[in-house]
Amino acid sequence: MSILVSRLLAGLFTLALALPQTAACQEAALDILPLRPFNFDISFNQRTFAPQTRVIAAQVGITALRYGPLELRTVYQYYSQHTPTYITDQHSLFLNPRWNNFIDVLDFPRTRPINRIIRHVLFGPLEDRAVPYVGTLIGGTLPGRSEGSPGYLYGGQVGVRFPVARGFSVDMGLQYTRFEIDFKSKSDLSQQWLFTIGIRL
Repeated sequence: MSILVSRLLAGLFTLALALPQTAACQEAALDILPLRPFNFDISFNQRTFAPQTRVIAAQVGITALRYGPLELRTVYQYYSQHTPTYITDQHSLFLNPRWNNFIDVLDFPRTRPINRIIRHVLFGPLEDRAVPYVGTLIGGTLPGRSEGSPGYLYGGQVGVRFPVARGFSVDMGLQYTRFEIDFKSKSDLSQQWLFTIGIRL
């Protein structure tokens, strides 16, 4: 166990050294339940199976850990659709590691850094407040392989967060996921695109 912990700490230390000095100096400590740990989102999604329609889902999450620009969130998502012919209720629970301000690795050349150009083009007057991020998703869904058993879920995301005030920010993102789901007594692998918008408190 001690060897595993040592390797983990060594990996985090190496990653911190590889980050731009500004980011590493600003947030070098491990935070548990950091500022604005809770998020509430509404997602608009299009899926390839069960059912193949545009739907709205709700999700809530909590940021458990943060180390510099890295953070680990846990997210619960609920989707429900009731029609005269079928009823679909789906629960998803997944881990969501994120890398905040990832474009700051392009902090070169010194005279005209690439990351500043990208920020200016994408976010305009909000370039200094925007927190762009990339992340991965891994977890499970219910129903999954059958009506009473779970299935797996994995995917990725890209988005941006805008701090509005201390303890409050607005978050927008695009997610792609693949997951198992049972629909009308048939289990299959569904692909899903989600646009999420929400707040962090």
